Amino acid sequence: MQHRTVSEVMTHDVVTATPDTPFKEIARLFVESDVLAVPVVDAGQRLLGVVSEADLLRATAELPDLEGRWAGVRLLSQERGLPDAETAAQLMSSPAVTAKANWNIAETARTMHRKSVKRLPVVDETGRLAGIVSRGDLLRPFLRSDDAIRDEIEHDVLYATLRLVPDTIHVSVDDGVVTLTGRVDERADIPVILRLCRSVDGVVALHASVEYAYDNLVLDTEPPR
Repeated sequence: MQHRTVSEVMTHDVVTATPDTPFKEIARLFVESDVLAVPVVDAGQRLLGVVSEADLLRATAELPDLEGRWAGVRLLSQERGLPDAETAAQLMSSPAVTAKANWNIAETARTMHRKSVKRLPVVDETGRLAGIVSRGDLLRPFLRSDDAIRDEIEHDVLYATLRLVPDTIHVSVDDGVVTLTGRVDERADIPVILRLCRSVDGVVALHASVEYAYDNLVLDTEPPR
C-alpha cells in the first residue's frame, strides 16, 4: 500500500516574498495570485517566516479610514514603542510552523489542527522552501474514485498484504464509505483487516460484517491446575 505524502498534494510553485518586500506589494500578491499567505525567504530560498492575511489585517487595524478618521480608540505603534510594519520582515510570523515533504496526510492534518493554522510551508532538510500545503490539499485523497479505493483494498490489502484467498472478503465502496462482508478463519485477523482498510487513502468510513470460524481471541479464564 502507498499512502499519500505531502509532496504529492502540495503546491510546488509557491508565491514568495523577501524580507524587504513592501506591505503594498504583499497585498498585491494576495489579490493577483489568489493566496492567503506568503512565505518569506532569503536569497538562498531558506524560509524565514510567513506573512498571512491575518498579519496584514492586524497591521491595517491601526490605520485610519479613507477620510482620515479613526474607527475607535487604539494604541498606535509609536505609542507602544514598536516600529510601523512596512515590510515582510516586520509583518511576518516567525519562526513559521512547517511540514516535511515525506509527512503523511494524517500527520500533517494533526499539525495544522494542533497549531491552528490553515496552511504549512514545506521545507527540505536544509530549511529551504520546497512547497506549501493547505487544508484543501489534504482533502484531495478523499476525491479518489470508489473504484480506485475498492481496487486498492482488494488487491493491495486483502491479497498482496494479508494473502487472503480471493472472494474471502467482499468489498463495496459508496462515496468513500467501505463495507466489508465475508468470513475468515481466525477472529484475530478481523482487527488487522479493518485497520489496514481504514488506512487506505480516500476511505471516509468503514462498516464490516465479517464472520470467523475460530475464535482465537478468547482468553482462558480457568485457573492453572
